[in-house]
Amino acid sequence: MEAEASGLKKQQLHTKLNGPTNSMVTPLLTDLYQFTMAYAYWKARKHLERAVFDLFFRRNPFGGEYTVFAGLEECVQFIANFKFTEEDILYLRSSLPNCEDGFFDYLRGINCSDVEVYAISEGSVVFPKIPLLRVEGPIAVVQLLETPFVNLINYASLVATNAARHRFVAGKSKVLLEFGLRRAQGPDGGISASKYCYIGGFDATSNVAAGQLFGIPLRGTHSHAFVSSFMSPNEIIDKSLCRNDGSSTCEDFVSLVQTWLRKIQVMRSGVPNFCAVALALADLGYKAIGIRLDSGDIAYLSIEARKFFCAIEKEFEVPGFGNMTITASNDLNEETLDALNKQGHEVDSFGIGTYLVTCYAQAALGCVFKLVEINNLPRIKLSEDVSKVSIPCKKRCYRLYGREGYPLVDIMTGENEPRPKAAERVLCRHPFNESKRAYVVPQRVEELLKCYWPGDSGKAREELSPLKEIRNHCMRQLDQMQPDHMRRLNPTPYKVSVSAKLYDFIHLLWLNEAPVGELQ
Repeated sequence: MEAEASGLKKQQLHTKLNGPTNSMVTPLLTDLYQFTMAYAYWKARKHLERAVFDLFFRRNPFGGEYTVFAGLEECVQFIANFKFTEEDILYLRSSLPNCEDGFFDYLRGINCSDVEVYAISEGSVVFPKIPLLRVEGPIAVVQLLETPFVNLINYASLVATNAARHRFVAGKSKVLLEFGLRRAQGPDGGISASKYCYIGGFDATSNVAAGQLFGIPLRGTHSHAFVSSFMSPNEIIDKSLCRNDGSSTCEDFVSLVQTWLRKIQVMRSGVPNFCAVALALADLGYKAIGIRLDSGDIAYLSIEARKFFCAIEKEFEVPGFGNMTITASNDLNEETLDALNKQGHEVDSFGIGTYLVTCYAQAALGCVFKLVEINNLPRIKLSEDVSKVSIPCKKRCYRLYGREGYPLVDIMTGENEPRPKAAERVLCRHPFNESKRAYVVPQRVEELLKCYWPGDSGKAREELSPLKEIRNHCMRQLDQMQPDHMRRLNPTPYKVSVSAKLYDFIHLLWLNEAPVGELQ
């Protein structure tokens, strides 16, 4: 029975995963220097040495104090299908003519069975310096994963964070629609934006392909061209509309609309015309959805439109007409939403495109991939800029929660250090500033890094969550953050720390690795 259970576990462990969404994400989607380094490792017979790399970022984007981690699923799907084709090998031979044949034989045979990937759950709120991914494996193989991993996580996390910031400003009650496909940076930018904006809190997308691929709800309005293409009601061929009660009785819908226009006593375009159509639909048992404001003073126009809807409801006794949905679009962004809140408005739904999907306020997140250990020996990157000094060795990462349920601090420890315990005091130290330290008594401790790709190690693999679960996880994470970390202006920095033991080790290694100057 034990052997059978073990076999079942191994079978589940190696369940075939789909490849990345974009078929262009292959082992060749990397920088040339990854192959030249891999060749140098191979020539030096170092290519099989066990290395540990951390993928992290140094600064939160958009002037904020939090980031939403996204892109993990694509990374796992990439390594699950990592294999060079014969066409890949032929191309590499032509691009690296001075490399020996044995190197290409080596590339032909590699996969990610010797690689392990530990990661924070996708959709989590994350902070600088904390590893989003810890990648362990033969150094040459892991080096080849660097560029695609950074590429798959950089934009995904940036746009998910941008979406979360828009959601925070708009508030929970508003519907947010991602309308960015036509302004996105190419097809992949459009597809990725739709996926990760949904994770970050948007409710739906106009992108039909993203709806099909990921199951994201679709929403849309119509363009000005549709309205202006009709010169008069006479162009409508079939003017009848059957009632919505299952009967076969049909009415002349155009005449019904014109009757309502006379009752409203206006013949102008816009809101009154919409009301006439909505009232005619109501007569036949249908319910109109609402209007879209795409230009002008949106705050003022939304208030006036709401007044008009309420007046119609009262005058013609149509229940719920005053609650008609008002959607706004027209180059909206985080600042516009904030300004509308301060002015006061009656908008229910926002369609946001250009500033959202292009991440106009910040071009990139700036993820990096740093060697922290090789052959069980710690490595540190030193720099005159302290913010660029890496935190060495294989680490475990924890989030410590306070009495009110808010996260208080993230702490990194050495791999073999004991886990922090609830209700026990923990000394948390700033990695590089000796005067910044505090004792924390957590009410709950959460370990952040989980094994999402064990390779052939036999370890249990954390299952990838469906997109909707990732989105729900993101919303829960954002809800449990302290408000001062989330605010748009002058947010309070979240504390990222190391254990006392790791602090001492970092600075001992720093002293040992840094050259000693000499004055004459």
